[in-house]
Amino acid sequence: MTPEEYQKLEAARQAWEETVLKPALERAPERPGLFSTSGGNPVERVYTPADLEGLDYSRDLGFPGQYPFTRGVQPTMYRGRLWTMRQYAGFGSAAETNRRYRYLLDQGQTGLSVAFDLPTQMGYDAASPVARSEVGRVGVSISSIEDMAALFEGIPLDRASTSMTINATAAVLLCMYVALAESQGVPADRLQGTVQNDILKEYIARGTYIFPPAPSMRLITDLFAFCRDRVPRWNTISISGYHMREAGSTAAQEVAFTLANAIAYVEAALEAGLKVDEFAPQLSFFFNAHNNLIEEVAKFRCARRLWARIMRERFGARDPRSWMLRFHAQTAGSMLTAQQPENNVVRVTIQALAAVLGGCQSLHTNSMDEALALPSEQAVRIALRTQQILAYESGVADTADPLGGSYAIERLTRQIEEEAETYIAKIDGLGGSVHAIGFMQREIQEAAYRYQQEVEAKSRIVVGVNEFVAEESRPGGLFQVDPAVGEALSCRLEEIRRRRDPGRCQRALDRIGAAARGRDNLLPPILEAVKASVTLGEICDALRQVFGVHQPSVIF
Repeated sequence: MTPEEYQKLEAARQAWEETVLKPALERAPERPGLFSTSGGNPVERVYTPADLEGLDYSRDLGFPGQYPFTRGVQPTMYRGRLWTMRQYAGFGSAAETNRRYRYLLDQGQTGLSVAFDLPTQMGYDAASPVARSEVGRVGVSISSIEDMAALFEGIPLDRASTSMTINATAAVLLCMYVALAESQGVPADRLQGTVQNDILKEYIARGTYIFPPAPSMRLITDLFAFCRDRVPRWNTISISGYHMREAGSTAAQEVAFTLANAIAYVEAALEAGLKVDEFAPQLSFFFNAHNNLIEEVAKFRCARRLWARIMRERFGARDPRSWMLRFHAQTAGSMLTAQQPENNVVRVTIQALAAVLGGCQSLHTNSMDEALALPSEQAVRIALRTQQILAYESGVADTADPLGGSYAIERLTRQIEEEAETYIAKIDGLGGSVHAIGFMQREIQEAAYRYQQEVEAKSRIVVGVNEFVAEESRPGGLFQVDPAVGEALSCRLEEIRRRRDPGRCQRALDRIGAAARGRDNLLPPILEAVKASVTLGEICDALRQVFGVHQPSVIF
């Protein structure tokens, strides 16, 4: 805006405030409560072009598919191809989960997303005494390549896009997937999918880690190098802000801490001898889609712009694919309520709409009953139908970045970017994400505490929880995992162990130990081990003997 245009706009604003706003407020004052972002910054009553002072369209927005990708990573966005509808699912045995996958595919799901149980995430077999009570409870139990075969029975891996939410044991699960594909006659270079493989956020906010940070980072960069050479279409990491948001972070913290972790992974890969444009196009991201639609859309746009600048200016990437932040979104599990669970259908719709308006590449929508149990088939069908209605009936997929240019959206996009940049500079000053884990934990805890205080004070309303409460009985028809699944899977695993070649297994484990003590890439010996039916727990035990286990410090 020219100075003359700015003065004219300000004069018009002052006149509006005096002649229109003031009488309206005298007749009906604004409702009480917070008008603020998740970080506590005020949301203005109205935004105008004055709030976009200094915005340069070509520099800060550009066109879709063009640096800095604020408006999306594809020129046509969803006019060319809709986002992948990837419902996260897993429970009990591999065979049970396979039936749920087939059901979802029959209902129109376009990508698979595997939820693993806690023992699998922590590197324990189904037969492990420390794991027995948790087998199959919050995800599918995978101990061996035979389990992986049962999980994908009847699903051709050359036509599937599979996301695996797995971190500490990502290298083992990816090797099982590659070995299974090769047994189907599908070469590794035709496989498409993602492993989460983001261990830093486990230390910060989630807790399913095994090894200390240094060997964990080595496993990640070994996986980068392995996929560069063997599985080039695979996304080697899904750098996750989702779980930090679930732990209570603000939108700006989610962006900042996710990108700070991504910087740490890029630096680790460069130190391991990889070239930035060899691995950066395979990096992907995973964000939370929260309730505040306007703030969330701004958050996603900001993250794309900031990452493009980081990759081009900080790391000198030259391939435009290295500048693109491609992300999966999941609606906010922490915002689901056990009270009046039908209200969650509305919450999930708003959150999914935010992800689509923000330009996600794939999306999972939570089911309305997930605050009470794993989702029933009816609930998961409604969750999938929510995506399909948005895609085919709402019109939001017809144009790229439909909210781009909104004064409120552009101002909030810049505001979140500025907050995130301040956080990233602070983390850099602490030596990077590995050294700033405690700092990020404290920031998240303080944000979570502040939010809870606001809910308890009713300055933030949660419908059905602190306002509009109703007496209700616990709903029926909730999904339950077979309590005998742990024993059944333990017996199955013992049978697998009896059938395999013990000498071949021991040689494979010895090679893993030797690679761990040296500098060879760990994935080739892990791949040979899973082909020999060595179990996930046995592989992780071999690595524990060399790497040790992480001992967390508690931060309050």
